[in-house]
Amino acid sequence: MIESEVVIPTKYGSLPAFTACPSEAGPYPAVILFMDAPGIRDELRNMARRIAKHGYYCLLPDLYYRLGTLRFDVPRRNEAMSVLIRGAMSSLTNADVFDDTAGMIAFLDGQDQVSPGPMGAIGHCMSGPFVVSAAARLSRVAAVASLYGVNMVTDKPDSPHLIAGRIKGEVYAAFAEIDPSVPAGVVPEFKRALQDAGVAHNVEVVPGTHHGFCFAARNDYHPEAAEAVWHDIMDMFDRTLHEP
Repeated sequence: MIESEVVIPTKYGSLPAFTACPSEAGPYPAVILFMDAPGIRDELRNMARRIAKHGYYCLLPDLYYRLGTLRFDVPRRNEAMSVLIRGAMSSLTNADVFDDTAGMIAFLDGQDQVSPGPMGAIGHCMSGPFVVSAAARLSRVAAVASLYGVNMVTDKPDSPHLIAGRIKGEVYAAFAEIDPSVPAGVVPEFKRALQDAGVAHNVEVVPGTHHGFCFAARNDYHPEAAEAVWHDIMDMFDRTLHEP
């Protein structure tokens, strides 16, 4: 496997990112792995490596770059740290991340190991809306996965459920059964928006899970559910990101 730390130019400055891809000759479809609120850490790098092992060029961007270099010691998380994490999370908007994504795609287009065709994206937690926004505004983003996404239904004009009609690709969304950050009614409303828009989708609530169940370092890790989710995501990417 080939790994590297890179810096991507954006309209707001230099965005650090981690990349991973197979060592064999490519090119490979690109997948952008958007971080959750606690930010860049080895757990996310390991997810990027897993995606790369499956035959993709994975890009993991540090979305907090506007705030400097933020690193949270997540295993020691307490309320004081949570306040900082929530503050960093609230600093991002769908528009900010969309602008960043344009820079990421320009970077990916310059890599010999990246194929020029359709690409995918995965978003955990706060990044659920970011991947839906990318799918709605960039036809090249052919498949996205939102895992326990928050703010998927809001009263803002860029709410994921309101822009669903612009999505041309496929959407997979897995929500936790127990998740205080996802109010009642969000999942059916988001699913209904995709159905009404004729978007190919798979929206599910995973039984017996809590928010963050795909992260092995968390107490709420659910290995069986996490593996099932990974299988569904890779199946979607394998179907949609490889041009005939």
